[in-house]
Amino acid sequence: MSSLNINSVIAVLQVEDQEKAVEWYTNLLGREPDIIPMEGVAEWQLAENSWLQVTIDPANLELIGKSTVIIGVNNIEQQSNICDDAKIKHSEVVEYPGVIKMFEVVDLDGNKIVFVEDISS
Repeated sequence: MSSLNINSVIAVLQVEDQEKAVEWYTNLLGREPDIIPMEGVAEWQLAENSWLQVTIDPANLELIGKSTVIIGVNNIEQQSNICDDAKIKHSEVVEYPGVIKMFEVVDLDGNKIVFVEDISS
């Protein structure tokens, strides 16, 4: 593959109630949004050049609850404990031996967040 000219990724999740969604994601991620660039948009920086955006966009209401975001973590058990401490329901941790460990969370609108730990090395 040739060299790509890509330097960042922003995952956008459409939500119905911005205030409730920001509170939910604040609990999930353990901190307030890094920026609120405009009304109806909140963003968390997850890693260098990697952002999660929660937004309410009246022009795209049909997209509410239809997104999936996969977030890589260093320790899946630690992330599971963070969700438990925040009282956020999640699936059981599933292991694909020699590949990944993962679990899923579904937000208030039905968007899916998948946490994945790479165990291939």
